[in-house]
Amino acid sequence: MERREVDLVVIGAGAVGENVADRAVQGGLGVVLIEAELVGGECSYWACMPSKALLRAGAVTRAARAVGGVGTVGAVDPSAAFARRDAITHGWDDASQVDWATGAGIEVVRGHARLAGERRVVVTAPDGTETEFVATHAVAVATGSAALLPDIPGLRDLHPWTSREATSAKVAPRSLAILGGGVVGAEMATAYADFGTRVTLIARSGLLGGQEPFAGDRVAAALRARGVDIRTGVEVTAARAEGSDRVLELSDGSEVRAAEVLVAVGRVARTSDLGVESIGLEPGAWLTTDDTLRVVGHDWLYAVGDVNHRALLTHQGKYQARAAGDVIVARATGADVDDAPWGRHVATADHAVVPQVTFTDPEVASVGLTAAAAEKAGHRIRVVDYDLSWLAGASVQADDYAGTARAVVDEDRKVLLGMTLLGPGVGEMIHAATIAIVGEVPLDRLWHAVPSYPTLSEVWLRLLETYGR
Repeated sequence: MERREVDLVVIGAGAVGENVADRAVQGGLGVVLIEAELVGGECSYWACMPSKALLRAGAVTRAARAVGGVGTVGAVDPSAAFARRDAITHGWDDASQVDWATGAGIEVVRGHARLAGERRVVVTAPDGTETEFVATHAVAVATGSAALLPDIPGLRDLHPWTSREATSAKVAPRSLAILGGGVVGAEMATAYADFGTRVTLIARSGLLGGQEPFAGDRVAAALRARGVDIRTGVEVTAARAEGSDRVLELSDGSEVRAAEVLVAVGRVARTSDLGVESIGLEPGAWLTTDDTLRVVGHDWLYAVGDVNHRALLTHQGKYQARAAGDVIVARATGADVDDAPWGRHVATADHAVVPQVTFTDPEVASVGLTAAAAEKAGHRIRVVDYDLSWLAGASVQADDYAGTARAVVDEDRKVLLGMTLLGPGVGEMIHAATIAIVGEVPLDRLWHAVPSYPTLSEVWLRLLETYGR
C-alpha cells in the first residue's frame, strides 16, 4: 500500500468539502480532496440545483398567468423541464468541477475513504488499489447525509425513490405517493403536480414543521387547490406491490396506490462506512463539533456540513467550511484563532440565524427564530404580521398577489430575532432580514433604511409602522 503525507485530507468533495479545501489551499496548505462519487456532491447533482431546475418551469408559468396582458400561457412541459435539469447538472458529468478544483491547486483523488486511526485515511480506488494518507495537520469530514428509510414492513421491497431519484428521474410518473411533509416532500409535490402527476402527500404532522405554522397551512392549501391529496394525522404501517402499483397501508385503515413512492422523512449521517470506529466514534452517528467545527475529543478532526447535524443546508455548510478551512490554517501555522462568537473561525450563525428558502407555491423564506422557538429560548417577544398584498409592489408583481410577512422582535433589545416571508418571489428578499438579525440592527436604525417604491421590500417600512415606530 502506498503511503503519503499531506497537510490536510478532506473526505467528501461536495460544495462543503470543496470550500474547506479551497480555503486551506489559499492559506498555504497542501490538500487532498477525496470523492467516491461526483465532485460537486449532492447539491450539484441530486438536491439544490436539480430540484430548483425542476420547480422553475411551474413557478414561471404561474407568475406569467398572474399578470394580465401576458397573453396565452401554455402548460408546463415536463420533458423540457427534465432537459433543462440535465443541462444544469451537466448530465451528471463532474469534469468542470474537477477542472475548477485542479485549477485552485487542490488534488482530487477518486475512491472510497475510511479513517484508519488518528490522522490516517485509507482510500480504495475504483480499481481496488489502496493508498494511505497521513494528515500532518488535520482531517476534515464532509460526507454529508443520506435519506432515511423508515423501518416500515415491505417498504424497502418497493425500491422507493429518495430525493436522489426524484430529482434525477427521466419522466414524470402517472402517480406519486410522498412520505413526509418537510421541504423535500413539499417541493417535490409542487414540482410533480406541475408535471401532471397525481400526487398524494402523507404528512403525519402537517407540512413544513419547524416553520411558522401559517407557512405550512398556506402551502398545503395551495397544493390541495391544484389537486394534491394531502393526508395528515396518519402514518404508513405497511407497503406492498400489486402489479405495477405500489400500495401503502395507512394507520386509519385506508390505502394509497401510486406508480412510485418517494420517501422524504429525514436524513441520516454518512458515517456508517467511514471507519469512525477506529477512533472510538459510533458508525452511522452524527459527528458532534464545537463552533470551530472540530470534533469533540479529537483535536485533528473536523466535521463540516450535514454530517455534524448543525444545519442541514448547503449554504450553512459552505459557511461552516469557510470557518473550518481558515481555522485549520490558523492552527497549522500557529496564527491566532478567532473563536469568540461571531469571530472569523466560528460558525455562530448556525445557532439562531439560519436562512432558508422553500421553493413551493407559495414560496417560503425564513431566517432566525420562529415565534415559538424564540419563546422557548426565553426571549420576551412581540410578533408583527403584515399582509403583503397591501403593498403597492405586490399589485405590480401580480394581479392577485397573496402573501404574508412575520417579524419576531426581541422586546428587551429592540432587535429582530426572526423573519418569515410567504409569497411569490420572497426568496430574493430574505437576505435583508438575515443582515438585520446578524448585525443586531436596532429597530430605531432600521427606520432609516428606506425601501424602494414600489417593491415588495416596502414591507420593511410597513412592519415598522405596524410595530409602532
